[in-house]
Amino acid sequence: MKTIYDVQQLLKRFGTIIYTGNPLGDLELIQDEVRELYNQKLIDVNDFKQAVLIIRASINKLQ
Repeated sequence: MKTIYDVQQLLKRFGTIIYTGNPLGDLELIQDEVRELYNQKLIDVNDFKQAVLIIRASINKLQ
């Protein structure tokens, strides 16, 4: 995983598509969904860590 697109594709594998029209809001929802997938043991710790780093970097770029 290298980009936010890759994180979105990860979520898509689980049937989750997030688009509200608000980029910052989308990233916060994506982060919540990734965290939930990890808590339910549907993704491993490496995918979780990579996704969170990518999401945080994307949030920082928007701010």
